[in-house]
Amino acid sequence: MREDDRLEATEVSAKEEDHRRNPTELPVPEILPVLPLHGFVFFPGMGFPLNILHPASQKLIDEAILKDRLIAIVSHREPEEEKQDRVVPEHLYRIGVLGYIHKLVKVREGGYHVLISAIKKLELVEFVQKEPYLTARVAVIPMELEEDKEVEALVLNLRTQFKKLAEMVSLPAELVTTIESLSDPFYISYLVISQLNLNPVEEQELLEIGPGKALMHRTARELNKRLETAQMSQDIQKSIKEDTDQKQRDFFLRQQLNAIRKELGEDEENLDLKELRAKFAQTELPQEAKKTAEKELDRLARISPSSPEYTVSRTYLDWLLDLPWLTSTPDSLDIVKAQQVMDEDHYGLEEIKKRIIEFLAVRKLKQDMHGPILCFVGPPGVGKTSLGQSIARSMGRKFIRISLGGVRDEAEIRGHRRTYIGALPGRIIQSLRKAGANNPLFMLDEIDKLGMDFRGDPSSALLEVLDPEQNFTFADHYLEIPFDLSKVMFITTANILDNIPVPLRDRMEVIELSGYTHDEKLNIAKRHLLPKQLEAHALSDNDLKIDDQAIRMIIRSYTREAGVRNLERKLAAVCRGVAKEIVTGKTGTTLVDKANLAAYLGPLQFFPETKARTWGPGLATGLAWTPVGGELLFIEVAKMKGKGGLTMTGKLGDVMKESATAALTYIRSHAKELGVDEAIFAKIDLHIHVPEGAIPKDGPSAGVAMVTALTSLLTGRMVSKDMAMTGEITLRGDVLPVGGIKEKVLAAVRAGIKEIVLPALNEKDVVEIPDNVKEDIRFHLVQDIKEALGLLLAKE
Repeated sequence: MREDDRLEATEVSAKEEDHRRNPTELPVPEILPVLPLHGFVFFPGMGFPLNILHPASQKLIDEAILKDRLIAIVSHREPEEEKQDRVVPEHLYRIGVLGYIHKLVKVREGGYHVLISAIKKLELVEFVQKEPYLTARVAVIPMELEEDKEVEALVLNLRTQFKKLAEMVSLPAELVTTIESLSDPFYISYLVISQLNLNPVEEQELLEIGPGKALMHRTARELNKRLETAQMSQDIQKSIKEDTDQKQRDFFLRQQLNAIRKELGEDEENLDLKELRAKFAQTELPQEAKKTAEKELDRLARISPSSPEYTVSRTYLDWLLDLPWLTSTPDSLDIVKAQQVMDEDHYGLEEIKKRIIEFLAVRKLKQDMHGPILCFVGPPGVGKTSLGQSIARSMGRKFIRISLGGVRDEAEIRGHRRTYIGALPGRIIQSLRKAGANNPLFMLDEIDKLGMDFRGDPSSALLEVLDPEQNFTFADHYLEIPFDLSKVMFITTANILDNIPVPLRDRMEVIELSGYTHDEKLNIAKRHLLPKQLEAHALSDNDLKIDDQAIRMIIRSYTREAGVRNLERKLAAVCRGVAKEIVTGKTGTTLVDKANLAAYLGPLQFFPETKARTWGPGLATGLAWTPVGGELLFIEVAKMKGKGGLTMTGKLGDVMKESATAALTYIRSHAKELGVDEAIFAKIDLHIHVPEGAIPKDGPSAGVAMVTALTSLLTGRMVSKDMAMTGEITLRGDVLPVGGIKEKVLAAVRAGIKEIVLPALNEKDVVEIPDNVKEDIRFHLVQDIKEALGLLLAKE
């Protein structure tokens, strides 16, 4: 139970009032839990940490810590190698100590680490309980002794002889100080006994000696024996002269050689140190880094190259001298060139381009402006990462990308301290060394995928990095010198904003990237994706041509996404098919159009979703937002004989269920106005289902669709299949605004929807939708559900 355990642990703190109580003043219960020890004897006045591995003993500790923290501690008669899983009372000594549990630490591997002190000596009178752990009736053995001249002489002898022993065998000086400060003869005797290296049987024998002077006499005899043994060992050590080992000899010879070289006027420093000093003289460093480097160079000169410390110090100096403390790349502040670069690399994304141009314009006017912290949020494949590369190219800065997805260790950001073997700086400092400049553009990718575990919280470490008011003194644990990050331009990317901690989100300027329209995808495919794939497949414009109609068919019928990654994969598939034809002997230019597209990509994979439904009363088309773009959300309602029950299926979240309940309540309270028979609710049950039941769905934006589908079923009036709707409803029938309007509109366009009903307060979001999209969609802005139903439901 005494083996060291350096695993990570979680500490269980004592109650505040327990800390203020003196354990020696606690009343001793008649019955105490018994903790058996193997190969170890506790003495009164001692305190030791113990590892508790046995489940029964752990349960004993758990229950004792919740009570008075008092336990009986006795030693086991059997050797440790013969110990069994079950403790037999007959194998335990009857004399032990009363222990008090000061602290409990739960070790990650499942064991306990406890700090226990022995208060008094006691005897196990009778065992009371065997399962799940032993308890026994105990009797405290008094430790009282009337002091006289003999006792004073014995105490003086123990102190004097123990001091001699401590000097001989190099015992800690604190033990001698403790012996001098103790006044109780018994505690002095027990402390001396614990340092004599006796076997457990002898220690138990000394513990069982009754109160009186006999214990002090026996302790003095054992102490004298130990002194004699120590003296004999010293004499033997002096009589034997052993040669020093090879490393020691090398060290002394090298020191002598350095002294000889110094006398001869030769440079005693090795070539490695010369190179470092030359590098230090040429490197421009801030004042604090310069002082640290000078100190480390002087220290390195005194360390033997064969010592492990030499490599640690050498590596640290390399990092100090290689970092771009004061080295910057000049910014290209040509606004026209920057606009041209971003237009070349990306089609669309006008809002983001405008923001970057504004930043460059301000930077041109104010040179010492701190770099902004931008956060690009949007579905996968819309060009967040590549946009960062374009910004770096337009500004003439080095581009560094760090993927944060799955990072769980704080040291990935701040580095390890040099006390760890193989310690290195964090990713920020490593990337700056690689960039060779203190003003690169950092792309922190997937910041919403950061994790957290027992090694720390990386998102908290980023709070300093992404704060312009703090990061000019960023402290890496390895360097231990502040590094100025204020010149770095940080750009982060995320798919979902909600997963980013609020303090971290507050430090960033969020720019949302919505999905691309069909026209934008067409232009991206023609300008960027197709030329890239032609080059990747060793093809040219003379080998393959794809007309616009074929690309539109790929966008509409072979992919369904907010970004363009799948579109690029389909274009790559066409290129592979043409490459195969060329290899097999085909010559000339291959033209891919709507007629022969299926020969390369197979049958159509997606169809307008509204055409796949059997349309009728009780079916409405809602719009939903997802992290990968907008989606259609069909609401189906059916009725059957019943007593007014409502069933909801489709893996709906609590908020969506509440929207369905609110929708039904509104219809029942306005049945007459809506043309619904009020008596029908007592005769039927209603079932609301949202298809694709394996996908979780939640949110209030389906409220209008819920009311529409229910009203359509109860009145027999169909909802137009070319119309979609979104909006939250209240019990009074008001239609409240919702988010993700652009993504929802783009999803409706992909599905062939012609008209969309939106809350009137979302009119501001319609302005941001591209004009070519608004030409294909007719928007209806409504204030309340009555106005919406008048648009959505067919006339009777």
